[in-house]
This record gives sequence, structure tokens and C-alpha cells, in this order.
Amino acid sequence: MIAREWKAKCPKIHEEGFIAYLYETGVKDTAKTDGFLGAQIFNRDSSEGAEITLITYWTDVESIKAFSGEDIGVAKLYPEDDKYELQPDHYVTHYNVRENTWVNAD
Repeated sequence: MIAREWKAKCPKIHEEGFIAYLYETGVKDTAKTDGFLGAQIFNRDSSEGAEITLITYWTDVESIKAFSGEDIGVAKLYPEDDKYELQPDHYVTHYNVRENTWVNAD
């Protein structure tokens, strides 16, 4: 399994709206790609507003290419990102997932 990490910053006033938009684009759109296994969205306050991280999970590099294009290191940005005064990373980081243990936190 491969994890793909992307980050962006935006003003706090756009945080909730951007997270909803990110879910619609970066998660729901991505989920249509064969080999997509899931996603997590993280957020935290930063000195520049809000920092948002999207981690998607994939079966293999070929699946990522089907989503992102041949250069998997380049972030896939969406047309309305500017609406949220986004400061996006233009590159993503990939990790081989070595351990995947989830504890049910009921």
C-alpha cells in the first residue's frame, strides 16, 4: 500500500468550507479511481491560518498514475482552490505503508 500526502494552508475563515470542498474533490473524485483504498483529512491551526493535510491510500503506483498523471510527484489541484485563498503544496510525498493497525475507539 502507498500513502500519498498533500498539504495546503488557508485563512481560518475558509477552513471549514475548504475541507468540505476537499472532501468533494480530493476524496470523492479520487475514490472513483481503481486502486484507491481510502483517505484521511487532517487539520490544525498554524501561524498562517489553517493547515490541512490530505492522505490518500493506494494499492500501487499505477493506480496513482491513473489519478494524477505520469508525474505522480506533482499535486493535482482543482479550479476552485483559489476561492479559498489556498496556499497549496504543488508537490506530494509518497510513502510505503509498512504497518496498518487500526484500533476500534468505540
